[in-house]
Amino acid sequence: MLKIMAKKTKDPGFGYKSAKNVKGTINKDGSSNIIHINRKFGVDDLYSFFISLTWFQFFVIVVLSYTVLNIFFGIIYILIGIEQITPSTGDTFRDFLNGFFFSAQTLTTVGYGGIAPKGLTANIIAAFEALIGLVSFAFVTGLLYGRFSRPKAAIRFSKNLIVREFNGGRALMFRLMNSRKTIMIEPKVTVTLSLNQKDENGQYKRSFFALDLERNKIMYLPTVWTVVHIIDEKSPLYDLSNKEIKNLDAGLYILIQYHEESFGQTVYQATSYKFSQVETDVKYAPSSGFDEEGYTVLDHDKLSDVEKL
Repeated sequence: MLKIMAKKTKDPGFGYKSAKNVKGTINKDGSSNIIHINRKFGVDDLYSFFISLTWFQFFVIVVLSYTVLNIFFGIIYILIGIEQITPSTGDTFRDFLNGFFFSAQTLTTVGYGGIAPKGLTANIIAAFEALIGLVSFAFVTGLLYGRFSRPKAAIRFSKNLIVREFNGGRALMFRLMNSRKTIMIEPKVTVTLSLNQKDENGQYKRSFFALDLERNKIMYLPTVWTVVHIIDEKSPLYDLSNKEIKNLDAGLYILIQYHEESFGQTVYQATSYKFSQVETDVKYAPSSGFDEEGYTVLDHDKLSDVEKL
């Protein structure tokens, strides 16, 4: 049984209510793990939606939207009479292809000149489609710029937590590094412990503790930073054995901020750990060394490597 001797902190926004085997509210990559229901989606949400997509998802939506628009207008040109843009071939599918490719030329404002609208109806539709094309490409261009220019951290966290002997006692640790070549300027980290426990009424509740760190801020970080929480009398983990710590229904929520040279701004990144990821009686293996010319070599694949004490 865990004896809470450490000072609790206020709810950081996750809520005190809980359940058995409750899922974390923040994923490993820092994204939200909250399921939203009855949330209204407005036009103002479109930018955030497209910005938050992966690059693959973004380009799939762009290509699909472009294709659907051309199919839609290709069908319209068939319905008004394909003769209003080009002589009919007598084959409906080939006429549709002519309408589809004419739509693509109009939408992109390329206009090769091989096919051109001849009737009034076709000219009105083509003019309207050209307007849609201009607005659509301006929208996509703005999204591309927003995705490239958005300040974003690029921090990799170790896959594991470790509990090991440290300075005559014990400590809980994890590692992080910058996946870019730029130097992290004045990185600062905040670590919150979320503890899930059953009360005397059989209800699960969460308690939160702001963990004291050996160092929560450094000047700059060119390689790897091992973040250390010393398990002393002030720690909520003090009375627990290594095995009990590993079996806790608990997690860590981590927020790091630093000045990113690439964007000239302060950026943030969050992540989380479950205590099932704890490894005991090991230490992190060195992830950097020196080459023959004296340069520091950082191996990104060794961020989570451990070795026996």
